[in-house]
Amino acid sequence: MDQPRKRFDQLTWPEASCAASQPGATVIWPFGACEQHGPQLPLSTDAVFAEGILDSVLRGLEPALPIWRLPCQAIGFSPEHQNFPGTLSLSAPLLLDLVDQVGTQLAEMGVQRLVLFNAHGGQIGLLQVAARQLRARCPSLAVLPCFLWSGVEGLADLLPEQELAHGLHAGQAETSLMLQMAPELVGSARPVDGRPAPGSAQEPPAGWSLEGAAPCAWLTDDLSATGVIGDARQASADLGRCLQDRLINHWQERFQALLASDWPPTQSLLSQPSNITPKS
Repeated sequence: MDQPRKRFDQLTWPEASCAASQPGATVIWPFGACEQHGPQLPLSTDAVFAEGILDSVLRGLEPALPIWRLPCQAIGFSPEHQNFPGTLSLSAPLLLDLVDQVGTQLAEMGVQRLVLFNAHGGQIGLLQVAARQLRARCPSLAVLPCFLWSGVEGLADLLPEQELAHGLHAGQAETSLMLQMAPELVGSARPVDGRPAPGSAQEPPAGWSLEGAAPCAWLTDDLSATGVIGDARQASADLGRCLQDRLINHWQERFQALLASDWPPTQSLLSQPSNITPKS
């Protein structure tokens, strides 16, 4: 028996209507970017990761589950990289409006959940804003903004502490994952860049960092001549295979749990009559 199609855009309109009306209908929208990733990785790095990991996750889920994906949004919000040739960036208002318009139409079809499955760290906050704005506009639609690398268990077992904390862009993790997923797209350079020397003027003061609890709005060329923020020297396909497995397992577990639940609550769920009989 053929596997059911999980690309929402490859359904016919009657199939799409049926899919959107299923209880718990969930649509995943992968987000990447078109931005520099050092001299060794393609501009499409984040889109490759978002699509590739998501497709593997969907193949591992029970085929009958009411979950589909949209085409990848392959150009995102990347102003931090715009001084490097090749980077294309949408404005923040445009990306907010894009999520709002597409999400509103999905809600009108009857879709109950929209997951923004994002692989570009520079638009995490913006997609959280977009999700909240869409949620306010469409009370029946649950909106879940997710970041590919957030909450994935076991990364500390695979990556050095320095890379976990400071390998923000095109370092060991991303270069290794691309060596596993699309080695033909990886160049020979293995830069180490963007990490200030201890005691230098570029080193953050105590308690401050590029990202984290007390971050700054950095631009890549403030930090790096190559576009890399991290250390790609120890990247390998073997490490990439381990990272890929961790990412796929993590998101399969998350989506299985989500689809087995009625979470998160929406006004459409809250308005349903309760089976609880109040005490007299």
